[in-house]
Amino acid sequence: MRTAQHPRAIRRRACIASMLGLLGATARMRAAGAEGWRPTRPLTLVVPFAGGSATDAVARILAQLMSETFSGVPVVVDNRAGANGIIGAQLVARAEPDGHTLLVTTNTTHSANPALLRRLDYDPVADFAPVARVGDVPFMLTVGRNSPYHTARELLDAARRRRGQMSYASGNSTGIVAGATMARRAGTEMLHVPYRSTPPAMTDVIAGRVDCMFVDIAAGLGNFRGGQLRVLALSTEAPSPLLPGVPPLAEAGDLPGFDLISWSGVFAPARTSAPVIAALNGAIRGGIERPEARARFAEIGYSVFSGTPDDLGRFVRRQLDVWRELVDAAGIEKE
Repeated sequence: MRTAQHPRAIRRRACIASMLGLLGATARMRAAGAEGWRPTRPLTLVVPFAGGSATDAVARILAQLMSETFSGVPVVVDNRAGANGIIGAQLVARAEPDGHTLLVTTNTTHSANPALLRRLDYDPVADFAPVARVGDVPFMLTVGRNSPYHTARELLDAARRRRGQMSYASGNSTGIVAGATMARRAGTEMLHVPYRSTPPAMTDVIAGRVDCMFVDIAAGLGNFRGGQLRVLALSTEAPSPLLPGVPPLAEAGDLPGFDLISWSGVFAPARTSAPVIAALNGAIRGGIERPEARARFAEIGYSVFSGTPDDLGRFVRRQLDVWRELVDAAGIEKE
């Protein structure tokens, strides 16, 4: 025998059922919109750094994965290096918000530049729609194969003795901030030698024209394995399985708390519609979750993972504060 139900309870239950039905319908509509959007012409992944950089390597793997997801639609990587990533970032910020032009970038354009530069002709938050986080890559402190320095302590001791005479190269913002932070915490001064991108900076370090540089594992691993670069330490607190036996700089250089890492993400122009963003996010996340894709990223020294567009948006806003504090602590004046 069933107990009679109070009319108010019946109405409340009906209201909840109606709300759940509406939420379910909304979710189905979003899914249908995401599944329904497909590129109508080749996609362009703009990389604001030169070929041979870590971001270039990441973008080329993404290009293949996205092309496969979108049934063979061509995905082109367009390197627009220069001005600390500004040229490529501006290009995408001004592109049509139709999902066909994307920016594959790092903390350089979307975290560090606002802290490093007095004038920035794009807004990393307002001018872009977050699509997906891609992952992180540690940096390594390197010297050329003929360098007299075999440990981080030897390098820093020499920098203290020759205050202001030794140099560090940089090909991106992480290299700038890491080098300045290292010198500041070591109680010395080093000459900063900036480059348009990582490959030419590595060339001069290998040749001995610059004493050292922080380079991401993805870009420097080949030269390390080939014996062109000597790795003295990692920029992160934790060691990397890709470089067994290489200690963190916090330990190797006696710089407690030293911990810097570069991140990568994909962005579309602002005002790109939600269904397009959802489809692009699904293509990226679905691709990088495949075991063979993860293996390819691991080969270039990349820790790959992703998330939702909202995850990336929140992360970028937090990172703007993080990098502002890093730049201030390193004593870097805005250019």
